[in-house]
Amino acid sequence: MSAFGAEIAADPMLFRWAGDAENGAPSVFRDAADHDKVNGVEWDLANAIAKELGKEAVFTEVQWNGLIPGLQRGLYDAVVDAQEITSAREEVVNFSTPYYVTYLQLVVLDGEEEINDLNDCKGKVVGALRNTGAVNILKEEQGIEIKQYDYEMSLLYDLIYGRIDAVLFDAPIALYYAEPMKGVRILPEPIGRLVYGVAINKKNTELLAEVNAAIARLIETGKLREIYERWNMWNPMMANYLEDYSVSDTEPTAYEAFKEMVRYNLVEKDLKKRYLSFLPVLGKGAWMTIKLSVISMIFAMFFGLFLAIVRIYGHKIFSGIAYIYIEIIRGTPLLIQLYFIFYGLPAIGIKLDSFVAGILGLGLNYAAFEAENYRAGIRSVPQGQMEAARALGMTHWQSLRFVVLPQAVRTVIPPITNDFISLLKDSALVSVITIVDLTYAYTQLAAVYYDYFGIGILVAGIYFLIGFPFAQLGRWAEKKLSMDRRRLKRY
Repeated sequence: MSAFGAEIAADPMLFRWAGDAENGAPSVFRDAADHDKVNGVEWDLANAIAKELGKEAVFTEVQWNGLIPGLQRGLYDAVVDAQEITSAREEVVNFSTPYYVTYLQLVVLDGEEEINDLNDCKGKVVGALRNTGAVNILKEEQGIEIKQYDYEMSLLYDLIYGRIDAVLFDAPIALYYAEPMKGVRILPEPIGRLVYGVAINKKNTELLAEVNAAIARLIETGKLREIYERWNMWNPMMANYLEDYSVSDTEPTAYEAFKEMVRYNLVEKDLKKRYLSFLPVLGKGAWMTIKLSVISMIFAMFFGLFLAIVRIYGHKIFSGIAYIYIEIIRGTPLLIQLYFIFYGLPAIGIKLDSFVAGILGLGLNYAAFEAENYRAGIRSVPQGQMEAARALGMTHWQSLRFVVLPQAVRTVIPPITNDFISLLKDSALVSVITIVDLTYAYTQLAAVYYDYFGIGILVAGIYFLIGFPFAQLGRWAEKKLSMDRRRLKRY
């Protein structure tokens, strides 16, 4: 069962957990045959824990950087997604008993002879996933230039294209991403030691005890080892950690199925059929993007007009407040504003649904820019127009409404249209607050199919098809208003 970004009321019969299916295997990823189905070693683990707890597992899909903030906010009960237990993370969340122990491995190009271990990377550029133990280990070494990435495939492609010299991955990620790739090889030497645990809100100590007990039962019954063996992730460190050196007959069936999926996905056959199968998933993402963009832009236009009027005609105190708001919003990144609205405001008791937070973030941001568009449009109307209207007996508000604003709107239609196209593209940022939009759907599919190029062109085409009618509508409105203006001049 999935709940994408929705806040679910606390229910003692639910085990609400979160992961990032966008980054993919082996932790949590979308099934290539059924895009609505989620799979992965930690999908199996979370469901096994829920079963031990006597609860139903409810999955919430969240981007990696939002997992811990969402946990702190109470959007879900736990994070089960290769969360390394570090002192920094332990300051903000509690961790369960470790359920997996592994190491890091270097990935280099085939034929690379200079790099055989981490010491050989000095003076070279090494890539790693952002906010992981790999970055911390690289920082401890001297003379290594570190490049951080958000996606596994971005690292491997940059390695193949010669932008970096090596990649430092968690061993499971190397197994699932580097091993199937042609042109790269995994160095066998283990590096460091990583420990994964279930992240739980510090206030929920009762759940922490329950999860620890559940993991203990999974270890005792051998279920935990069985899960990792099916995904080909059982290793000597796990054997030492659990003191389990017995011989098992569990086959790596899940791993073999994944390899077959990857092999099929890398073969360029039936691409037309494959891309057509993406349309339902991309269609859902596109519809979310359209809804979010249109509602946000309408809000931005009306609030921006209000800000412009207050700034020009309001009392100096209110005009100053409007000016400060506009400058602060224009001077800070939209991404930071979205984080603040969705993850920051709950600290003062304001909790917003992800869709509402997305509309507010985009709307409030673009309202500042629309306010400046309106202000420029109003200033472009000669002062004599207002004076003539007042001389005819109109009130200040009537003069503004019936004389100044209609002329100003004609002037600002082109920049407003351009801003809407920009907002349409900026809406991709809402994926950080758990909204599955068109861009998020793209990254999910690309991670499953190892195809950023073809799917990227398809998604770019969809964005163009969404934006082009609105651009044409803006040109039509601009042309019509210009014609009306020319008719008025004749009289």
